[in-house]
Amino acid sequence: MAAGGPAEPSWRVTVHFHPDRLVDGVPILERMMRDGRYRSQFETGVSNGGLTARPGGDRWRWESRLFAGAYDEAAPAHRPKYGSLNFRGRKAGGSPRFGSAHLRLARHTMSRTTFSYPDSVFEPTSFGVEAHLSELVAIAEADDRDSLDDYVEAQVHGELDLARDVEALVLDPSYRGTEIEAAARKLGPVEWHEGFQLTVEELLRHPDYRGPEYTALGAELAEDGRLDPRTLGKAAGHDEQELKRVWHLLARFGNRELG
Repeated sequence: MAAGGPAEPSWRVTVHFHPDRLVDGVPILERMMRDGRYRSQFETGVSNGGLTARPGGDRWRWESRLFAGAYDEAAPAHRPKYGSLNFRGRKAGGSPRFGSAHLRLARHTMSRTTFSYPDSVFEPTSFGVEAHLSELVAIAEADDRDSLDDYVEAQVHGELDLARDVEALVLDPSYRGTEIEAAARKLGPVEWHEGFQLTVEELLRHPDYRGPEYTALGAELAEDGRLDPRTLGKAAGHDEQELKRVWHLLARFGNRELG
C-alpha cells in the first residue's frame, strides 16, 4: 500500500511527551529511567491525545484496522509506539501537539516503522514504509491542515529501548537548570529546541482556537504575564483534558516554527 521513493537520510521519527507528566504518581522521566524503555498508552494509561487504549476502544479499533488484526490479542508491551516523521526538520519535532519534549529516534528504527497520513483517528488510506515514503510525504506537504495536525503519523513496531534506539532527548529551554534536565541527562544525550513561550496578551487573541475558557485558563496559569511548558507543568490538580487544550494554544502560537 506504500508508494514512491525511499525516506531521506535526514528524516527521523520523533516521539513526543510532556516531561513533567506523572505516571502513577511518578514523574515520566524517572519512570523511563527505571524501565530503560518507552511504553505505549496501552501500558501506561496516559496519553497527550485521546484515552482509548483498551480492548474495543478507539485506539484498539484503529490498530486493528491498520494492521489487519495482527495486534488484536497482543500483550500491551508488544503494541506499536506512536510518534511522527519529522520530514520538515522542525527543531521542536514532528508533532508538538503531543508534548513539548521528544525523543529523536535513531535512524535504524525506520526499518520497523510504518507511516500514515493523516493521523489514524481519521482512518487514513495513505501509507508508507522506509523504502517507499516519498509519496506519503508529498501528500502531507500538499495538504493545508493546521500546523498542529499536519504531521505524518509513525507507528514504531517492537520495543523502544532508550539506550539503543534514541539519538537524543530534546527539551524545551524552560527546563534548563531544573530537576527535569537532571533526570533527562541520566537517560542519555540532551538537546534543546528553540522553545514554546506565549504572552498572555497574545494568548487572549485566540479565543476561537480551542475556546475562550481555555485562553482564560492559560492566562490564569501564566507567571509574570507569560506561559511556557514548565509553567503549565506546575498546574497539577487541573483537569488533564483542559490542560491539553491550553497546551495546544501554547504549542500553536508560542513557537515560530509552527507559524
